[in-house]
Amino acid sequence: MDEAALRALSDQARHGEALLSVHHLVREFPHPSAGPQVVLDDINFVLTEGEIVGLLGRSGCGKSTLLRIIAGLMPATRGEVLFRGQPIQRPTKGIAMVFQTFALFPWLTVLENVQAGLDAELVPEALAEERARAAIELIGLAGFENAYPRELSGGMRQRVGFARALVVNPELLLMDEPFSALDVLTAETLRSDLIDLWSENKLGIRAILMVTHNIEEAVFMCDRILVMSSNPGRIGAEIKVPLPHPRERLAASFRAIVEDIYARMTAGPAPAMHRHRVRAGAGAGAGPGPGAGNAAPTVSLTSWLPIVSASRIVGLADALAAPPFEGTAELSTLARRLHLNAAALIQVAEVARMLGFVAFKENTLHITAAGRALAAADIQHRSRLFAEHLLRSVPLAAHIRRVLEERPSHQAPRSRFIEELEDQLTSRDAEHTLTAVTEWGRYAGIFSYDHEKQLFSLPPP
Repeated sequence: MDEAALRALSDQARHGEALLSVHHLVREFPHPSAGPQVVLDDINFVLTEGEIVGLLGRSGCGKSTLLRIIAGLMPATRGEVLFRGQPIQRPTKGIAMVFQTFALFPWLTVLENVQAGLDAELVPEALAEERARAAIELIGLAGFENAYPRELSGGMRQRVGFARALVVNPELLLMDEPFSALDVLTAETLRSDLIDLWSENKLGIRAILMVTHNIEEAVFMCDRILVMSSNPGRIGAEIKVPLPHPRERLAASFRAIVEDIYARMTAGPAPAMHRHRVRAGAGAGAGPGPGAGNAAPTVSLTSWLPIVSASRIVGLADALAAPPFEGTAELSTLARRLHLNAAALIQVAEVARMLGFVAFKENTLHITAAGRALAAADIQHRSRLFAEHLLRSVPLAAHIRRVLEERPSHQAPRSRFIEELEDQLTSRDAEHTLTAVTEWGRYAGIFSYDHEKQLFSLPPP
């Protein structure tokens, strides 16, 4: 963002037009040998009163990290976050957060859980109870004040989480994937109820900033959507949703926005495959630009890899090859058919593309000749095809196999490969990557793994 645009954001904040403004925010995490890992890079945006804004992106792009910095739960490395023109450095009065995992105290009743949100404000007990009961009624839980969390359904527990956030009368409500732990029907009901309360001005909040990986959820709820790219996390696009509430998911205008976002999120290479490049002075974000989505991502020995089950990859090929798709499917349609959210489907598709089984074209997924062969093969031939593509496309899998073949014992401890990965990846990413490759290698039959002994070995002949 240029200096003129930044000055405009600052002017908005100073004149009270912006509720929240984020300026040149950077967040890095240290790495002992590869230099700092840049998770968020040069994030800039403004949130004004009266709008719901969504942060949407693939898993690992830094959405939740950004939300926690805004909530004052984590410091930024550089840059600033302003709320009502004042910098946020710790949890701030006027900002409340709803978490994905409910975060209720199991030993407290519904009323006590909601009232706990007022403890830090030293609200007199009688007034705190009155406000807690009002929030419980507003969110649709009247009659359950004396129930304990274990006695409630997942949807009801999340309603308690909303009530606890609302009881402190926040101006800004932050939501970190608040519906992702719920079943589809419960999540849909809770989204609709929240939008109804928002539209009727019953919530008392000025703006909502929500993190989601669900494209349809973002289009259903938000006035603006900030689509984040990965490695490092940046705001790659801003999409306005000029549709009145309530929104009809099957309407052509709704579907057009959904398809546009799918196309934007799959336009470039699979950034997860390049996480090892994201370090100081290493050209963060290197790789092909938008429009390179058909090319399989380049993977090195120490590339970070997502944990995606082999059965999901094969299942994707099966679904694409079968009716009604016959080899080609829009991502949004495929997501509904496979009961996957956008981020999960894109991650599976990226690994399948890395292995050469599918190709992207804008918001459409196409099966390759190898993918058709995989879908048509029996179980034995499937694992053989998977092994061929795994050894060709994932250097770490080929490396593990080669080490096992060269050792007289045909065995090697997990720690031997973790140490290599940690030269370029954080400990967490190294564990994540090796877990992914271990699962793929076992499915393909190129090696065995003993979880108890943490030992790789060649499979029996």
